[in-house]
Amino acid sequence: MGKRKEFIGIVTSDKMQKTRVVKVTNIAKHPKYDKVVKHYNKYKFHDEQNVSAVGDNVRVEETRPLSKDKRFALVEVIKKAPTTHVLKEDV
Repeated sequence: MGKRKEFIGIVTSDKMQKTRVVKVTNIAKHPKYDKVVKHYNKYKFHDEQNVSAVGDNVRVEETRPLSKDKRFALVEVIKKAPTTHVLKEDV
């Protein structure tokens, strides 16, 4: 059997329950024009405890199909995004 794919990316959406969307960026050189080009793919992944949030840097791993679009699962949260809490003052 082959090895499971692993990607590192940034969470772009956390609006679903137990499902997140990660954006994985890939940088490659164009074969004809020799210009460095950025490509990205978005993958839905399973987050059982809802640990990750938008802006977090995460590692995801390929797994069996969990739904129509979900094919990855959360391995670890590498770096948490800085949170900004705005408190309302009673005037």
